[in-house]
Amino acid sequence: MFPTSLRQALAVGAGVTALLMPTTASADQERGARGDRGAPSERSDRGHGAGRGNPSRGQGADGGNPGRGHGADGGSPGRRGERRPLIIGHRGASGYRPEHTLASYALAARMGADYIEPDLVSTKDGVLVARHENAIKETTNVAAKPQFADRKTTKTVDGTVIRDNWFTEDFTLAELKTLRAKERIPDIRPRNTAFDGRYTIPTLQEVIDLRRRLSHELRREIGIYPETKHPTYFRGLGLPLEEPLVEVLRRNGLDRKNAPVYVQSFETGNLKLLNRTLKVPIVQLLSSRGAPFDVGAAPTYAELSRPAGLAGIAEYADGVGPAKDQIVPRTSTGASGPPTSLITDAHAAGLVVHPYTFRAENTFLPLELRSSGDPAAYGNLFAEIEQFFGLGVDGVFTDNPDFAVEVRDGVEG
Repeated sequence: MFPTSLRQALAVGAGVTALLMPTTASADQERGARGDRGAPSERSDRGHGAGRGNPSRGQGADGGNPGRGHGADGGSPGRRGERRPLIIGHRGASGYRPEHTLASYALAARMGADYIEPDLVSTKDGVLVARHENAIKETTNVAAKPQFADRKTTKTVDGTVIRDNWFTEDFTLAELKTLRAKERIPDIRPRNTAFDGRYTIPTLQEVIDLRRRLSHELRREIGIYPETKHPTYFRGLGLPLEEPLVEVLRRNGLDRKNAPVYVQSFETGNLKLLNRTLKVPIVQLLSSRGAPFDVGAAPTYAELSRPAGLAGIAEYADGVGPAKDQIVPRTSTGASGPPTSLITDAHAAGLVVHPYTFRAENTFLPLELRSSGDPAAYGNLFAEIEQFFGLGVDGVFTDNPDFAVEVRDGVEG
């Protein structure tokens, strides 16, 4: 039996790692079979000291965190200027295709993205699939499927009531595969609706298989940057995300130093669990408001984003993924304000900084970079990305990877 909450899991102490150590992989795992996990072995190859991620505690000459290594392309270090910033295809190239589809991920890589980002949720039979949320009315055609009408329901997920929707945990993988993806924000991205109905919901394994094919086709390593969505919620359902994630990564030879993988989450407890098991970099996502669901009211994301909070994050993670307005806040008019010290503070803690989300439409840009009052029209995303590269970020999550690649290549001459 797995713990019903991550707090219980953390309380287990030394036994935590055993929860995440997989047994031998089999084809049944992709179909959703959930066997017992084997006992852990000591991992002396990690090389982390008591204060992982701090450049004064054993960090290599390349500025990377000790023992982890970054992606096969070298990744981005904790200090600006030694390697080029990473371009992370946010949900793929979701500015041009319905998000979290193989077509979106493939387009991102072909546009030059270094990493593609699948958000992970669970099916009823325990398979990890790529969706931004477990509620799928907005991103699939489930509402048009009469055979699933009786599964429309209301649930509370991380304290938020989601009414009259359908949820991945109520569908087997086979049932989800009968659905088709659609554009999530059609009012902002009407052109993407031309691709509605063309693509299925991919599994994590299918994303990894695509990554492998694209790396061969493009003759460069394409990385994956999975995010565990609502981990406490799913563990409470008996469908934890961490164990199958570890299993799939290991099955594919991706749990190793210098593997082209980052693992991220907005919660903290599951990242601490994964830090004890995985050899790939861990990234703590941050936000300009609220707190990680698993910790309750404190510490807030604002507290975690201060020097003391970042030092604490460096004990279990290699980087942070802040909202871009935590780096360049917006004024009351929507214009850009003066930059904060977050990048400098994170680098001082030995953490890389990968902010989110860079999008071309006016509605997502600061006032001074908007082209008009039309929220769906493109503004000056080039200028926004140039600003953040100049401030020293180590990578960016973007719905428009082609814009970020052009800026990066232009910056480098």
